[in-house]
Amino acid sequence: MPHDLPSRDLPRTLGALLASGHELRGVKDEIRTNLISALREGRDAWPGIVGFESTVLPQLERALIAGHDVVLLGERGQGKTRLLRSIVGLLDEWSPVIEGSELGEHPYDPITPASRRRAAELGDELPITWRHRDDRYTEKLATPDTAVADLIGDIDPVKVSEGRSLGDPETIHYGLVPRAHRGIVAINELPDLAERIQVSLLNVMEERDIQVRGYTLRLPLDVLLVASANPEDYTNRGRIITPLKDRFGAEVRTHYPIELADEIALVQQEAELVAPVPRHLLEVIARFTRALRESSAVDQGSGVSARFSVAAAETVAAAALRRAAITGEEQAYARPVDLESVPAVLRGKLEFASGEEGREAEHLQHLLRKATADTARARLRGIDLNPLAEAVSGSPVRTGERVPAVEVVAALPTVDALTEVAKRLDAGGTEDPGPMASAAELALELLFLTRRLAKDESDSGDSVSYG
Repeated sequence: MPHDLPSRDLPRTLGALLASGHELRGVKDEIRTNLISALREGRDAWPGIVGFESTVLPQLERALIAGHDVVLLGERGQGKTRLLRSIVGLLDEWSPVIEGSELGEHPYDPITPASRRRAAELGDELPITWRHRDDRYTEKLATPDTAVADLIGDIDPVKVSEGRSLGDPETIHYGLVPRAHRGIVAINELPDLAERIQVSLLNVMEERDIQVRGYTLRLPLDVLLVASANPEDYTNRGRIITPLKDRFGAEVRTHYPIELADEIALVQQEAELVAPVPRHLLEVIARFTRALRESSAVDQGSGVSARFSVAAAETVAAAALRRAAITGEEQAYARPVDLESVPAVLRGKLEFASGEEGREAEHLQHLLRKATADTARARLRGIDLNPLAEAVSGSPVRTGERVPAVEVVAALPTVDALTEVAKRLDAGGTEDPGPMASAAELALELLFLTRRLAKDESDSGDSVSYG
């Protein structure tokens, strides 16, 4: 996101900065101080992070307070990258840098020959500018073709051709890590980084210097190095070499949401819905995802990403909007019939266990029906649905992809049970028939799944009659 420009009142020269009383702090000390302040004041230091409050976040906070470099270890879709990016919020909003410096050095502590030369020549007139904390975060996805030059740097042939000798430190083109000086470097999927490339990070993490093409350039780099890794990659596709692993001060395990409410909250936060999806359908999706994570038919080594839940909710919303366009409804509103689109569309996001070939659709349909039944039982507990079952048995209710909500509502019997269902699922008090149709369909589906109603599907599969 674009950020505001720094205030014009901020110092613009070294002399003005010294007069303001500004103090130099290392990046880890900066993060520690701001985190402690947030904890003391009761402020949320991790906006947008769901389900880690009592597990992952305390461990990460201890690591940051200790000044440790950190690796997050967890299956795909557990929010590792989101969590790494959120550390940026613990930096000062604005930080002074020497104007035009290649590595964004602090005016009090120039580290490159060029910046030291300028500081000596200009003294208190050394011009400074202000860098926003978002610009102090550097992220790199580790790939097998990543080179040392990408991370650390290499000799710049153009600078050599200008007459400088190879031993001159000013012939170096700096890589990603030095350019993140006074900031955060995040490396995603660290085990995918070739082992010889991981070696290049050893000095950066311990001695805080870099080595390029056989000679050492002493740069007191000030960086926080954070990384993510998947346990499967850790053991199969690649590994973090032992010396590098030893240099990380903390290894924090992440996890999928433990509580159902956290799973739902995550979907509500992340999904971009093109049509309203009521909470009871989001709960079905959350239960479905959690059932997949426990299923022996799914390869649990690969995990079932939280992105699956998000994509499922977006698919249901899209199905509702498509249905509204087909049936001519002015307002789209998701109904249980829209859940049928989820298994077919999202099947490719899952890795199934060996021996399950050909049975994938069967497993998904079974778990989706179970999630629907469990949600309906939990949400409608205590409501006697027998009068509804008896009324529908004598006068079937037709629903489906090509049946508009107004027709579903018009066909519903007048029974107190439906009034209770509407209240429980927040479907009352609106002129839009969508919420009522969605609530009634959930109750009818529960009666079918508990064998108190029969269900007949048309040959086209787009029409269902309960009766």
